[in-house]
Amino acid sequence: MRFFQFGLLCLALFIQYRLWFGHNGVQDYTRLKNAVASHQQTNEKLIKRNKVLKADIEDLKLGHEGIEERARNELGMIKPDETFIRVLPAQHHDK
Repeated sequence: MRFFQFGLLCLALFIQYRLWFGHNGVQDYTRLKNAVASHQQTNEKLIKRNKVLKADIEDLKLGHEGIEERARNELGMIKPDETFIRVLPAQHHDK
């Protein structure tokens, strides 16, 4: 009877060891769970960026307004006979 109880105890310890430290155990599960969460965050950022890029592409396909806006904002271009005026925000001096 003692031998049977000792065998069951050894089996239980072996199963617990495999659960916590073995292949596909709790440590692997938490590591993979964190990796999946990280990849999901990265995917969400990329999805948002892709939506913005798709909107830019559609805007550029549809008309000259998108091209003109891009030329003004990114390249600093102005039309002929147009005056460019830049308004800078007021600087506050705390004394």
